[in-house]
Amino acid sequence: MQKIKGRGAQKNTGNSFFELNHTPDNEFLEHCHKEGEEPESKQTKFQTIFPKTIVNKIKSPDVGMEYSVNPYQGCEHGCIYCYARNTHEFWGYSAGLDFEKKILVKKNAPQLLEKKINSKNWLVNTIVFSGNTDCYQPIEKKLKITRECLQLMLRYRHPTAIITKNSLVLRDLDILRELAKDNLIRVNISITSLSENTRRLLEPRTASIKKRLQTVETLAANNIPVNVMMAPIIPGINNHEILGLVKEVANRGAESVGYTIVRLNGAIAEIFEDWIRKTLPDRADKVLNQIAACHGGKLNDSRFKTRMKGEGEFSKQVAQQFKIAKQKYLPNSERKPLDKTHFLRLKNKQYELF
Repeated sequence: MQKIKGRGAQKNTGNSFFELNHTPDNEFLEHCHKEGEEPESKQTKFQTIFPKTIVNKIKSPDVGMEYSVNPYQGCEHGCIYCYARNTHEFWGYSAGLDFEKKILVKKNAPQLLEKKINSKNWLVNTIVFSGNTDCYQPIEKKLKITRECLQLMLRYRHPTAIITKNSLVLRDLDILRELAKDNLIRVNISITSLSENTRRLLEPRTASIKKRLQTVETLAANNIPVNVMMAPIIPGINNHEILGLVKEVANRGAESVGYTIVRLNGAIAEIFEDWIRKTLPDRADKVLNQIAACHGGKLNDSRFKTRMKGEGEFSKQVAQQFKIAKQKYLPNSERKPLDKTHFLRLKNKQYELF
């Protein structure tokens, strides 16, 4: 079968929570293609859900965040390596194509967020948008759920962080500027490569590299702290770009950089292997073998402290390259903690008026 254009995953994998899984009938699919028909719509579908909570406590000790808010479940960006794919199985979907084609929308996120941070038991701590799927994926342009949440964070003067690879974050520059005045905001921009060709392969529906670099530059020019994440580094695909990427983002005004080594947990290993054999067949074995060499001989790695940075010679080389790059281009890259002292807890009567 031909590669599915505009998508990361090339198939749906089984759901680990179900004993029975739907498997497409290959004969039926081939018949559809011969007849010029599509067995399934290529369009992304959106479903509104109403969760009871929105602020998630992060228990993993090596993630670097304590709380997160995810306005959307699933992500249309379609990044083939995304660790969040596995979470789609909790909702009864596949971590493959379903993850990027069936997006769950949490329209009541702002109301749940305000209730949480205004509660008597809330101990103020930085909340990250988003720890799982991108809060600025394409549908946010229309729904503006993330913007509503950020307006609340500003109203309460609450420390806030953002992780995104979409230039849409600049739409909310007015809010970010106000948060930055009191040291209440940090934006993390994910830039995996400086090559647009590589970006199209790995992250088919994300903002272009040019737009992301411009986003870093614009945020920095507005005194909004920017950290760039080269996440993930994939052996044989983008590991040769470390020095060049750090130099570029430093010139654009990034105050710090970080990285992770790709890890293919759960269904992502099957999804990634299927993708690379269809997309980069000439180097598939080499890439897969090098990834495994970073994680004790396996594509999957759930071990805290080693899963993010890997182990072995390749991982050591990456760590050394990053150390050299930071010393050369970002020698003063310490990040200042966000301020918790400005937080305003509104009285219940006031809260009920909003």
